[in-house]
Amino acid sequence: MELREYRYFLAVAREESITKASEFLHISQPGLSKVIMNIEEELGKKLFVRENRKITLTDDGILLRKRAQEIVDLVDKTEAEFISVDNDISGEVFIGGGETEGMRIIAKTIKELNNNYPNIHYNLFSGNAQDVTEKLDKGLLDFGILIEPVDVTKYEYIHLPFSDTWGLLMRKDNPLSKKDFIEPNDLLNIPLICSRQVFMENELSNWIGSDFNKLNIISTYNLIFNAALMVDEGVGCAITLDKLVNTGEDSDLCFRPLKNSKKSSLILVWKKYQVFSKSSQKFLDELKNQIKI
Repeated sequence: MELREYRYFLAVAREESITKASEFLHISQPGLSKVIMNIEEELGKKLFVRENRKITLTDDGILLRKRAQEIVDLVDKTEAEFISVDNDISGEVFIGGGETEGMRIIAKTIKELNNNYPNIHYNLFSGNAQDVTEKLDKGLLDFGILIEPVDVTKYEYIHLPFSDTWGLLMRKDNPLSKKDFIEPNDLLNIPLICSRQVFMENELSNWIGSDFNKLNIISTYNLIFNAALMVDEGVGCAITLDKLVNTGEDSDLCFRPLKNSKKSSLILVWKKYQVFSKSSQKFLDELKNQIKI
């Protein structure tokens, strides 16, 4: 398949209509229909279900959309890296990370760079460690922020001057809110909403010990915003990191740390033997300057 065909396929998948996609792409409807038919013939798969005036993706179509989007994003990213010129650094930097207070150092770095290089643009991707490393390995991200412990054999990395504390997010009217720390036994008889991060599963298991399998985990999450809404509605309590949810006087929620739970360090990683664009290299240099490396 040619890059043009990937873009045409993605337009049809997005618009759910040959007519609307052809208008967006400024090509004829019969011409676009032929391209889609040729793609299906080449792959030997039916990609769309056509019904009435709407077309939807088949399972094979959903898979192709994911792969096609990755390919198009990578091509666009590569082209952008070659556009920048020596005396006017411009381009895009792609950064992935989970929800953590450590993202503040990224914000400070971007703010400082923006003063001197206003033509650098930044793309932030939020996800758990698996999401971030998958995109990093495919070249869709320049940098990833990960919570230790994590396997870094494939990456170069630097430690960030931040650490996160795991704890329990709950409503202020919960009896556990009266405690300064949450102990393992406190979690055994309450509905829990837990992070899907593998780290959290291992860390929580080690912290609780043999009673881990007795936990009533009713839901998992990868980003805390929706989990906090569930906590606010009384669905359960969420195991999460500190400083991510408003727990001030105007909030019905509060956070209590897990007793004797070690803090989690943060690292910035990038692929080994990475050849950075000028904009990405500037970002890394400024970040090192911010943390005094």
